Amino acid sequence: MTEATFPRDWDAATYDRVSAPQVEWAGALLDRLALRGDETVLDAGCGSGRVTRMLLERLPRGRVVAVDGAPSMVELARDALPADRATVLQADLAELELGEPVEAIFSNAVFHWVPDHERLFARLHGALLPGGRLVAQCGGQGNVERFHAVVREVADEGPFAPHLAGWAGPWNFAAPAETTARLERAGFEEVETWLEPSPTVPELTEDYLRTVCLGHHLERLPDGLRDGFVRAVAQRCPQPLELDYVRLNIDARRPRAPDLVE
Repeated sequence: MTEATFPRDWDAATYDRVSAPQVEWAGALLDRLALRGDETVLDAGCGSGRVTRMLLERLPRGRVVAVDGAPSMVELARDALPADRATVLQADLAELELGEPVEAIFSNAVFHWVPDHERLFARLHGALLPGGRLVAQCGGQGNVERFHAVVREVADEGPFAPHLAGWAGPWNFAAPAETTARLERAGFEEVETWLEPSPTVPELTEDYLRTVCLGHHLERLPDGLRDGFVRAVAQRCPQPLELDYVRLNIDARRPRAPDLVE
């Protein structure tokens, strides 16, 4: 990389505490990743390390390279993961360069935060050994549409409007067909992509919204308006709050090396 670029930082400790939905998704995702147990696997977007620990349980003789762009997430993950079995790096996934390629890539609830999926998939392809698999899920087409409609209503009102009115946000909720095309252009084969509705009622509603759903909004607001915005969104949503998550599932493989013929 010529210049290090990183996404926004997160409240890693709160995320670790409220991320039960992400942990549930991760369990199903890990079941799709067939492992011998001795591989080196990239956790692309490791967050606080809570899910990375689940991945390490599937690798009793292996190790993990855990990457995240948020400094607080990296710090917490380094404290949470065994140093002899996990290397934790701070990096932008769209600029990722590993010293050695890995045998598989796992990514849970991350890719929708990356604006450029073409570049992302090219970097992930380069990080894999021939024959290595990519197994991932993230927010996909239609993700939290009802929730974001409520957020836009609140954002267009009162003291919030000068800071948020008309702002579309940074999310990249892609459709399966375009994702398949991007993966294939990056060099992947055996590509499968599909959408899966996953409606979720989070616990600790305001903490969850502040940390997981509204962080980018809050960055655009003065400190004095942030708590009020979170409360206004929480109160405007139907109760109990159900987030209309739609997950984009991805399975793909880097082609195996051709057999050498003497």
